[in-house]
Amino acid sequence: MVYAPELTLREAHKLYLERNGFDEESQQKRWVKVQYGPFCSYFPNTEGRRKLLKHHDLHHILTGYSTRLPGEAEIGAWDIAAGGPAFGAGFILNLLAFGDGLIINPGGVYRAFIRGRHSSNLYAVDLDERFLSRTVGEVRRELGLDKEVKKASRSDKASFVLWSLASLASLLAVVGAVLAPLILAIIFLRRAV
Repeated sequence: MVYAPELTLREAHKLYLERNGFDEESQQKRWVKVQYGPFCSYFPNTEGRRKLLKHHDLHHILTGYSTRLPGEAEIGAWDIAAGGPAFGAGFILNLLAFGDGLIINPGGVYRAFIRGRHSSNLYAVDLDERFLSRTVGEVRRELGLDKEVKKASRSDKASFVLWSLASLASLLAVVGAVLAPLILAIIFLRRAV
């Protein structure tokens, strides 16, 4: 989704929330619903996640990545490569989204990661009223998001491989943690019969 460069970040964020069916109140709820086609899951909306959410939303606006699963995978890969949160809920969610993306959107994740290696993010910025009065185009230029994505260097490619392995390992750990109790229950029930 493209946001006009003359919009202020405040205006673009309001439009972003409307376009995606979000609102400020729903973003403060205790649980977040994630839809995977016909399946859905929930995860806790931690304090750490809530603190980073507006930054995350603005990154969607500035990069143009969607809020559907392929876009969330792209933003996760871009975020990691651009030096996103190095710990906590934001880091874990980015890592898991990156891993999902390697399965459902590998080309998009690769391009987003390389783009992130050559741009910056907003995590060090205080999103006060003054900052939110800046325009989308101005901040895109400042972060390097208005430029053509550079060709990947050897270092970019090596970093992508290492982060891919880390993200897939994290994804497998989560899937294993979710499936392990189910598998153990099936084994137990089979033995009990």
